[in-house]
Amino acid sequence: MTDLDPTTHHDSTRPSTTEAGAPRQSDAHSLSIGADGPLLLHDVALVEKLARFDRERIPERSPHAKGSGAFGELEITEDVSQYTSAKVFQPGIKTPMLARFSTVAGELGSPDTWRDVRGFALRFYTQDGNFDIVGNNTPTFFVRDPMKFPDFIHSQKRLPDSGLRDNNMQWDFWTLSPESAHQVSYLMGDRGLPKTWRNMNGYSSHTYQWINEAGERFWVKYHFLTEQGVENLGNDQADLLAGKDGDFHRRDLFDAIKAGDFPSWRVEVQIMPYDDAKTYRFNPFDLTKTWPKADYPRIPVGRFTLNQNPVNHFAQIEQAAFSPSNTVPGTGLSPDKMLLGRVFSYPDAQRNRLGTNFNQLPVNRPIVPTNSYDKEGAMQFFHSGDSPVYAPNSYGRAYQDEQGPVDNGWEADGEMVRAAYSLHAEDDDFGQAHTLVRDVYSDEQRARLVETVVGSLLGGVREPVLSRVFEYWRQIDQEVGDSIEATYRAKAV
Repeated sequence: MTDLDPTTHHDSTRPSTTEAGAPRQSDAHSLSIGADGPLLLHDVALVEKLARFDRERIPERSPHAKGSGAFGELEITEDVSQYTSAKVFQPGIKTPMLARFSTVAGELGSPDTWRDVRGFALRFYTQDGNFDIVGNNTPTFFVRDPMKFPDFIHSQKRLPDSGLRDNNMQWDFWTLSPESAHQVSYLMGDRGLPKTWRNMNGYSSHTYQWINEAGERFWVKYHFLTEQGVENLGNDQADLLAGKDGDFHRRDLFDAIKAGDFPSWRVEVQIMPYDDAKTYRFNPFDLTKTWPKADYPRIPVGRFTLNQNPVNHFAQIEQAAFSPSNTVPGTGLSPDKMLLGRVFSYPDAQRNRLGTNFNQLPVNRPIVPTNSYDKEGAMQFFHSGDSPVYAPNSYGRAYQDEQGPVDNGWEADGEMVRAAYSLHAEDDDFGQAHTLVRDVYSDEQRARLVETVVGSLLGGVREPVLSRVFEYWRQIDQEVGDSIEATYRAKAV
């Protein structure tokens, strides 16, 4: 396991020191000319303490700024070796892990119980390096092309003039981006407000790849199903908690683990044979779509349990740097455009937030030795000594020079274009949203959906966005759209 406890250089019993290790004379009194005189610039202890304090904050994540997490263990209880050769997924293997849960749009100090998608990021410290699955508590997302991702996040944040969040801005983006319909229907439904992080499912959302020992390739979606049961909050209850305890979800997870009530999730996957993707009725790489379980049932893999709280939230949670670019042999990516965009954007964001050598921080370090030719940069803790810093070399430092097809790739052909995905037989923006609202939600859930949407519209949504919202929902479901407009008109009088 990585060094998850405070560094061994720290000794709480030793008299306090400067960061260079010299003893401090006082942690309470500055050096001055007489008791009432001016302070002195050469008071090294004071200057260091204030300068260090001025630099305590690092840039917050954007998005997923507000969150927390815990450590635990993944145990594989089933045999899925026919689909993947990844060591982490072999029967009986137990792997230490870290989970981080978060909101998407809220800033670092925002309430946990605002209606929002929840991040569901997992890191597995495997014998082949770190393996990250960066998902949400929803099986879909709002957009399918990474070019729109910054615009989407901007629309969920704050206005440039007032600095306030704005429902009109959110609905303006959503209604001009019809691919958002499935995710918005999920968000405005009951599961848009989970009772606790322990009571929500998680999903990879993206399509990934598995490769077995024989080199056969499969497309895979990960599902993490809470063993505490799915439970949700009502709007009134969530609003009350937002004012009463903005850290409600963080507190709940920490207190549960501290009390020995360790939360757990079943790990299941949907597997699609490689060639099915070409002719499947929905584009299987479109992040706004799901694979119906009737077509590809969930297959049990194992379970993970969270049983260890962080001992230092900043070092172990705030500095944790997840990225879907962290894959291991037997796994891979897919042609999902959003996934391919995130593979670059996530580690790049971490370089900005934490620094060039963020992977050397204890919480981000793999549990296996590395041999990377990346070097130097700010805060380099580990180095390769006097070994050659280039490859190829003649002096014994190992390097790779494989050529030919990779085992976790896929074929592609065509001109370079800027275009939407090619449509499959049943691809459209509103069909799966309609199925969710009409066939999955009950009458009571649809009624609550209407109330939630209307409540957001009454919060300042204006023309021409307002009329587009009504039409957006009619495209999803005629009856629900009519009900949203009628209820809005009645309440807006």
